[in-house]
Amino acid sequence: MAAHMLGQQARQFSTSVVRPILVKSPLTVYGVEGRYATALFSAASKKKQLEQVEQELVKVRAIIKDPKLSSIIMNPHVKRALKQKTFTAALTKAKVSPITMNFINVLGDNRRLPLTGDVITAFNKMMSAHRGEVPCIVTTSHPLDEASLAALKVALNGFLQKGQTILLQTKSDSSILGGMIVSIGDNYVDMSTKTKIRKLTALIKET
Repeated sequence: MAAHMLGQQARQFSTSVVRPILVKSPLTVYGVEGRYATALFSAASKKKQLEQVEQELVKVRAIIKDPKLSSIIMNPHVKRALKQKTFTAALTKAKVSPITMNFINVLGDNRRLPLTGDVITAFNKMMSAHRGEVPCIVTTSHPLDEASLAALKVALNGFLQKGQTILLQTKSDSSILGGMIVSIGDNYVDMSTKTKIRKLTALIKET
């Protein structure tokens, strides 16, 4: 999306004509959804309503998942005016703030309502970064017991900077045979038995 369009979105989200400059988000999310989410984050930040908008987006996500409403809002054969009228009525009933309402209107005006869910996901990632949460996924062959999980959290804290906290998700995958695979922030460490065997096999073939 062109820079002038992004600026236009920010102005539409904000009631201020003095400061149409975007507030920098704590996380860069690329793509169209990232640009809309950045504009929304900027508007909510200026109004000091980040947490309120985040909570309201839970309602928005519920609306687009409702089969009856979704059949209208996400249907490419339904006229844009009817889509926006239906969405606006649902949001009015949910009593969302003007910022959230304007966000949906901008998506509707730009024929981007199908991207609503993706924009919400991008916004949530920005809010997680705003709170200093570092996403971490740990995959093991079997579920970890409490003692192992506690020791793992201590080790993972070594990756963090001041003010950051771990947002930990654990998964089980028997195919890795043993060990673990850790994805934390931009770091990826594969200590699985499966990968060790593959590397050893490749080494044997080379020799």
